[in-house]
Amino acid sequence: MSVELDVFVGNTTVLDEDVYQLWLDGHSVTDAVTIRVEAGALQECEANAEVLHSDTMDQFRTFQMCEQLLQSPSKLANQLLFQIPPHRQTMLIERYYEFDSAFAREVLGKKLSKGTKKDLDDISSKTGIALKSCRRQFDNFKRVFKVVEELKGPLVENIQRHFLLSDVLARDYAAIVFFANSRFETGKRKLQYLSFQDFAFCAGQLISYWTVGAVDNMMEDMDVDLEKEFLHDLKDLKVLVNDKDMLDQHKSLVCAQLRGKIKVFSEMEASFKNLSRALVNIASKLTHTKDVRDLFIDLVEKFIEPCRSDKWTIGDLRLFLTHYSSSVHTLEAFRHQVIWDRYMGVIKSCILKIGCGSCVLSQSSNKTKRETEEQDNFCQTLQKVSPPLVCLPPPYFLEETTGTEQTPVARLFSHLLGLLTTAIHLFIHPAVCVAE
Repeated sequence: MSVELDVFVGNTTVLDEDVYQLWLDGHSVTDAVTIRVEAGALQECEANAEVLHSDTMDQFRTFQMCEQLLQSPSKLANQLLFQIPPHRQTMLIERYYEFDSAFAREVLGKKLSKGTKKDLDDISSKTGIALKSCRRQFDNFKRVFKVVEELKGPLVENIQRHFLLSDVLARDYAAIVFFANSRFETGKRKLQYLSFQDFAFCAGQLISYWTVGAVDNMMEDMDVDLEKEFLHDLKDLKVLVNDKDMLDQHKSLVCAQLRGKIKVFSEMEASFKNLSRALVNIASKLTHTKDVRDLFIDLVEKFIEPCRSDKWTIGDLRLFLTHYSSSVHTLEAFRHQVIWDRYMGVIKSCILKIGCGSCVLSQSSNKTKRETEEQDNFCQTLQKVSPPLVCLPPPYFLEETTGTEQTPVARLFSHLLGLLTTAIHLFIHPAVCVAE
């Protein structure tokens, strides 16, 4: 009785980066072979399907044997079983710990526990990411969290030192660890437009300026927990809105700086006290765990949405926050400038990121609600096209330069002209719709 065996003998471990990615994406051997065939692997290697299947299976087996080492990256350099050059080790580790932003967005702020892991089936269905890949990514999040949550020193540096990740990837993991520890609310409907990178940016700001590590770089949990003394001191900012004279003086200073510089000056002047109270009240309540968790939903509901309803632009908002923050330094009776700057520096950055990342705030203060709805519908339609399109405001949403209301005939003509222009553009560049 004869038995056929596939035997491979070598020194340096042969690794195919494309096959590695297929393994990371959670494909089976059969699916991976199909994808390789469609990519032209048979013609490139001048091999038959059987050889390709054998090669793919061998590669998958190698990656599975390496996985235990990848879970403790520092061991990979010291082992003797696999002869892998240093630069290839770096590639293996970096790719193993890379994650899909869509997946990270779904678990961001949730407890990294068995309860969340049970939801991975639903997350896989929602995001289109293979369940096996979802499990790998979740286990990586949990592993990094457990290793670094009790370590002294900067969070990003700890992640880099223990998991040998690049600076960019380590910062993304720092955001995941930080959100998992503080349990920030990210799942509310009003926050769904925000991407993982929007939240990661805000996490970076909070870590840099509001944690214990922002003051003492030798404290334990320095970049994981917000500084309690700082949060307590934020209550002192209430004087800005509780003292009527100080509130009126603050308003006068900001209005003097912004008069003639923003299009929504009248709206800003009318709503100044409400906006100021919103920002100060958010600060004063951060001593409570629940209010810390609701930080982002509070910023959207109590500050960004009122600005949106008054048709503020991002430029208007940036100017307002700049002068709103800096003018406090000229208030002689105010004695908490250091705390104020530490608070508003982060809040300003987060508000601008949330506004810019979402298009919650209009790019023009003249756009009507109907035009905004039409633009959103147009974008949603384009995104259903295959291949996906990067959406842009079509030409017929360009603002009126005269400031007068269009007649129905003019509006219809503008609409038809926009459709024609967009159709021509799609005909010339079918795979992309250039951003405005």
